[in-house]
Amino acid sequence: MTTPHPQQANQQAYAPAPPAPGAAPAADWQGAPSGSYTSPIPIKGTHLGHAISSEWTKIKSVRSTMWTLGVFLCLVIGIGLLVAWQTNDIEYVNVPYTLPAFFGLVLGQICLITLGVLAISSEYGTGMIRTTFTASPQRHRVLAAKILIYFAVAFVVSAAAIGLVGLVTAAMHGGPEASPTDSGGTVLKGALYVSLLGVLALAVGSMLRHSAGAITAMLGLVLVPAILPAFLMISQSTRKIGEKMMDYNAPNSLAKIFHLDSESGHGNAQLWLLVGVTAAALVGAFALLEKRDV
Repeated sequence: MTTPHPQQANQQAYAPAPPAPGAAPAADWQGAPSGSYTSPIPIKGTHLGHAISSEWTKIKSVRSTMWTLGVFLCLVIGIGLLVAWQTNDIEYVNVPYTLPAFFGLVLGQICLITLGVLAISSEYGTGMIRTTFTASPQRHRVLAAKILIYFAVAFVVSAAAIGLVGLVTAAMHGGPEASPTDSGGTVLKGALYVSLLGVLALAVGSMLRHSAGAITAMLGLVLVPAILPAFLMISQSTRKIGEKMMDYNAPNSLAKIFHLDSESGHGNAQLWLLVGVTAAALVGAFALLEKRDV
């Protein structure tokens, strides 16, 4: 009997076993697969629609959305109907039936501002923004989806609240004495104005990344121009500044939209100014989002 050489015996001991019939090809001794592998899981490219679906799931599943929108509806509808109940038919000769909603919007806009800030700053506060950007590395896509979802929700809810107040007021005071102006225009412009304020708040929240700081900044932006003109108009040197600030602050802008002041284009100039300010804030938010770490 011939005894194998020790080196040949070691090679035979460590030689790989032949593959079983139908089995996947084995890797060679260097670790490289001898055949290609195709994953059974389909791989698809992501797009903005996926980000929008994700943000919709977020905004409808957090309690802050229900609380802020719930309080907003209570303020706009509750105060609006209370004002409608206290008025009479003759008061709607030159104003729209949606006018009572104005008094609720003056307070309700703070709810939409708060929701706009929380739509993004809450993720920075909890650290979940890291998970969001890991799942979707295209940061601009995430921010764009947040803006679109928030604006759609805010606009639909505010338009529905204003429209409901207008319908109830028309049913209560639709007598022959009343000949109101276009109520549909005030529904659209009023909802657009407060929704843009919320988008502006979202942009500020994206730049500051702090809920309390962003909400405080937005409250200052809304309230200070409404209070400061009273002091600026005392002096002749600052009187023009005070008058302009009085014309373009948020409460007076809403008043013009709801035809309380019919001598200034029904708030069109104020609405366009807010569009410009919001667009500038969004440009800053997108620019800082790509430059800073999470």
